[in-house]
Amino acid sequence: MLEAQVVEVLPNAKFKVLLKEFNTVIDATPSGKIRLNHIRILKGDFVSVELSTYDLTKGRITFRYKGKKSSNSNQENN
Repeated sequence: MLEAQVVEVLPNAKFKVLLKEFNTVIDATPSGKIRLNHIRILKGDFVSVELSTYDLTKGRITFRYKGKKSSNSNQENN
């Protein structure tokens, strides 16, 4: 699982996310639990992404961090 930030919201529940570790932008879709619970993902949100094993330019959003900062950025500020 990688941390990422949502860069752009696209139609049909797709997102462009910026992977922090690799500094690249990939396409991502929300996982089933995020869809079932109607968790809203907006531009600028920090999320956890699981990469596809077949195509490294696609991923699945598995978790949305609360607030605007991720867990790593909170540790860096302290």
